[in-house]
Amino acid sequence: MNESRLPLLAGAACLVAGLGIGYAVWGTGGEVASGDQMPAESAAPAGAGHQHAAGGGPAPAPAGADGGDISVTLTPEMIARTGIKTVAASTGTTITTLRLPGVVQPNAYREVAVTSLVSGRITQVSAELGARVGAQDALATIYSPELAEAQTAFIAARAEQVTHQQRQTRTQRLTAIGAATREELEMHEAERAQIDAEVEIARSKLTLLGIPEERTQRLAGPQDVVTTLAVRSPLAGVVTKRAANVGQNIDPATPLFTIVDLSNVWVIADLYERDFARVRVGSPATVTSGAYPGVVLRGRVSYIDPQVQPETRTAKLRIELPNAGERLRLGMFVDAQVGESEPRSGVLVPKAALQAVGSGTVVYVADERENGRFVERKVEAAPSADGQSLIVAGLQAGDRVVTEGAFFLRAERERRQGR
Repeated sequence: MNESRLPLLAGAACLVAGLGIGYAVWGTGGEVASGDQMPAESAAPAGAGHQHAAGGGPAPAPAGADGGDISVTLTPEMIARTGIKTVAASTGTTITTLRLPGVVQPNAYREVAVTSLVSGRITQVSAELGARVGAQDALATIYSPELAEAQTAFIAARAEQVTHQQRQTRTQRLTAIGAATREELEMHEAERAQIDAEVEIARSKLTLLGIPEERTQRLAGPQDVVTTLAVRSPLAGVVTKRAANVGQNIDPATPLFTIVDLSNVWVIADLYERDFARVRVGSPATVTSGAYPGVVLRGRVSYIDPQVQPETRTAKLRIELPNAGERLRLGMFVDAQVGESEPRSGVLVPKAALQAVGSGTVVYVADERENGRFVERKVEAAPSADGQSLIVAGLQAGDRVVTEGAFFLRAERERRQGR
């Protein structure tokens, strides 16, 4: 071999050996040939090396990533711009309430479906839909051949009764002088009992058809027979349904009107299974409506359905309350607050501090150790009637909770976690 090429071959061999050693070091994760490990770098502090959010604050630690609290950190500029304010949670006593959306419904005990007592044809309608009527006011007039036949049958039965009484009296006289037998007199007495029964049956039928007794007593002949009957309201109230029209043929099963007394109504709400222990029959309740700001109607829980709806895990709750001025109309949506009878003591915060996250409730507490950091706390709250919420668990007195701007913090937390 030419001696001039020896230096070149020696250089190539050194290059190949160097590449092999480098591959061995990097391919084993940085281990050196002697087995000694390279010193590791110290962990970076939370949030280091990350870009600030568009609003100026760093992203919060992910929920459950290290077992720590979920938090949102904001710059002073963002806090000022969003108007975040905090108050210190305090201890106190309040009467807790349960707030439920409800629907106004008629008091079923004061709602009557009006029908006619006789079959016939409607000749006149006096009550319009929505009209206010009094007890025994005429709602419609019915022409009824059935009514005329019943009166005629009563007149005939009474005439037969009078005729038979005369025959019986004559037979008694003949029996006294021996011109009639005792058997004939007993036969007349048996017939009299049957005729009296027929008269009472005819009288009862007229009563069932709505003919008053004083009117029945005046039935002496065909000239006294009436062929029409007024359908009257059984109670004072408002006509909420009208199915009667002139010329309509009806029978006693045909509904003509529905009358509702609106001076007392029901509010029906859904009571969740988790709240069963907080409400009982007799619990006081207040009802408000957006239609009448500042108007508070007071009543009591009169019924709780013993059956739970399997789809919603709720039971129907009924509040009965007087409807002064008949402000509440059927079908209106209202807010019902059902309160406990005895006050409870605990940690109180304004209702504005509570935020719904999933199926739970949270508040945002200002971190005393780091300015601008707000920690999300899961709490168990019981709303009260005075604008405060009683915190049963998850908060201590003295913790500063966010009242104004709590919704922004919740939205910011959800936005950052969703990135």
